[in-house]
Amino acid sequence: MGLRGQADRTSDTAAKVPTMDTYLSNIQALNKAGASPQVMGAFVVYDLPDRDCAALASNGEYSIANGGVAKYKAYIDSIRKILLKYPDTKVALIVEPDSLANLVTNLSVAKCSGAASAYKECVTYAIQQLNLSNVAMYLDAGHAGWLGWSANIQPAAQMFGDLYKAAGKPAAVRGLATNVANYNAFSIATCPSYTQGNSNCDEKRYINALAPLLTAAGFPAHFVMDTSRNGVQPTKQQAWGDWCNVIGTGFGTRPTSNTGDALEDAFVWIKPGGECDGTSNTSAARYDSHCGLSDALQPAPEAGTWFQAYFQQLLANANPSF
Repeated sequence: MGLRGQADRTSDTAAKVPTMDTYLSNIQALNKAGASPQVMGAFVVYDLPDRDCAALASNGEYSIANGGVAKYKAYIDSIRKILLKYPDTKVALIVEPDSLANLVTNLSVAKCSGAASAYKECVTYAIQQLNLSNVAMYLDAGHAGWLGWSANIQPAAQMFGDLYKAAGKPAAVRGLATNVANYNAFSIATCPSYTQGNSNCDEKRYINALAPLLTAAGFPAHFVMDTSRNGVQPTKQQAWGDWCNVIGTGFGTRPTSNTGDALEDAFVWIKPGGECDGTSNTSAARYDSHCGLSDALQPAPEAGTWFQAYFQQLLANANPSF
């Protein structure tokens, strides 16, 4: 099965969902015309109510207080309706970046504790309704510097296992996605200074530590990793938790299923290269202080909009180069 150049985040608002139909129609036509290898569609499902509960930059269109759970289920229904039109086209779905991981580490944040039950209800609904024979789903599992810490990895495995089992173990749930929109190496010889204290200092170490815990929790998972911004190692992050428009980054390994690790299904480009993480404008409603740090490229526009200077940085520092 071929890999598209990146996972398309056409599904981060309900209004964008119909573009999935356009992409899948084009992919179906390519495959019927004899594409070799066959082309696989990849999309990001990203519209939870009270989304991005521990940050400000990527708040979404739905709120729990304003009927967000029902609206989210309608959003999922619209995705399912489109997928059902293309039963012969393979599709990979990355499900809700920056969501369930917050329920492991950020329940002290009022917005996250208030959203916990809604997140679980909505993600459960999504993986049940999108459980189709031509679909492979990967739930977002943060990254090594988030859930890879010794205090977090076992609770994370238990949480994912419990949700997977409670949803009825949907066959289309293949596993977990890591490093989405982040910068970590898959495998690095020397752990960078900003990872000090965490033996799981890269994504290979992280998934190989997490996988047996997931299996013990009833969820025998495989993984995909976002390599869209990890071409420069070590990074110029001042702290491992610095996530916003980090300076000095480059495009990483091109999408491939040749990963060298039986647990890792593929390296994929999930975060679109020119998509901004968040604005550096301190007067903006969605300003997050991480986007004003010294290791964040500035000036930066609103999250989700095109950031030309960042794209140029990724291109200039790409490894392998273009």
